[in-house]
Amino acid sequence: MIHEMRRKDREIGGERILDILRKLPYGILSTVDSHGQPYGVPISYVYKNEAIYMHCGKEGHKLDNLSQNPNVSFCVVGETNIIPDKFTTDYESVIVFGKASELTGEEKEEALLSILYKYSPEFLEKGRLYIKNAADKTTVIKIDIRHMTGKARG
Repeated sequence: MIHEMRRKDREIGGERILDILRKLPYGILSTVDSHGQPYGVPISYVYKNEAIYMHCGKEGHKLDNLSQNPNVSFCVVGETNIIPDKFTTDYESVIVFGKASELTGEEKEEALLSILYKYSPEFLEKGRLYIKNAADKTTVIKIDIRHMTGKARG
């Protein structure tokens, strides 16, 4: 179900949403466990090919949740500026809704290389070796985006 944005005057779209997703260093991945308990965790990610990619270990709470329910939301908050005398904040944010799946093979390697290029572009050779040595201990998750919303003030 997609909810309508209450503050339509703050809605952003298109290229501005994509710029925010491309530039920010982390976001909050939200999953739900088998008892309906929400779980939000900060993650490093890359936006590429109209999807979100992230990496993690081979086990953990988020992977347990994803194995039971692959539906997720992912939120990023960009530039913010608190304006105390106006009782407001300038901000930019994006929320992604999608379905998560684990990657293997060439797509997994390409996602890890994209993460390397985003976070360690000055260490590409060393990073490629690290990926090769750690690939068996690493899980890569792809979020296929179903819907995105963006808001900004200021």
